[in-house]
Amino acid sequence: MVFWIASIAGLAVAYLFGSTPTGYLAGRLLKGIDIRQHGSKSTGATNVLRTLGTWPALVVLLVDVLKGAGAIVFARWFYPWLATVTPPTALDQQSWAPWAVGLAGLAVLLGHGRSIWLNFTGGKSAATGLGVLLALSWPVGLAAATVFGVVLAIFRIVSLSSMLAALTAIALICGLEQPLPYRLLVIAGGLYVIARHRANIQRLKAGTEPRLGQSARPT
Repeated sequence: MVFWIASIAGLAVAYLFGSTPTGYLAGRLLKGIDIRQHGSKSTGATNVLRTLGTWPALVVLLVDVLKGAGAIVFARWFYPWLATVTPPTALDQQSWAPWAVGLAGLAVLLGHGRSIWLNFTGGKSAATGLGVLLALSWPVGLAAATVFGVVLAIFRIVSLSSMLAALTAIALICGLEQPLPYRLLVIAGGLYVIARHRANIQRLKAGTEPRLGQSARPT
């Protein structure tokens, strides 16, 4: 029983990593505003860029990436350690730990998109997802970041860049030698990031999605 309670607590820690409202805090600290009432109403780095400026956006982006990476690093340390302190019965640590890490990855993504501190609102989890990828499989994370950068340089549309980067990560993780839980994490996480861009997809279809440097229409 202690083992399972501690396992759930580990997932809660990963969720709290993600739920730290970086963009919201930047708005409050720098301009005394609720960033959810401005621009696209997202707490992500793109809306911070439009609302607060370049440097705050870069800081928020970096912290959001570190949240995702930190949750994976924590899970990779915590769950093997937990298995040595309170060994689970009828479970093989080698096969069980990757599943726990995968769940922690999903928890940090959910935390960023549905923060407990913001009444379960938040960002689109793209930057946090990049952090997860870099900690989980740096070649996949680097490839996704490259696709993001190239698409952004060509089209200057952050949402399109994020979704294509997510699709790239899904394609690559399925073609590499990775544990099944990691593959499922990247597939589920990538689809989650794309789903968080539903409004952006509609604007892309309508040709009204703002490009980098343009003001966003409220969603």
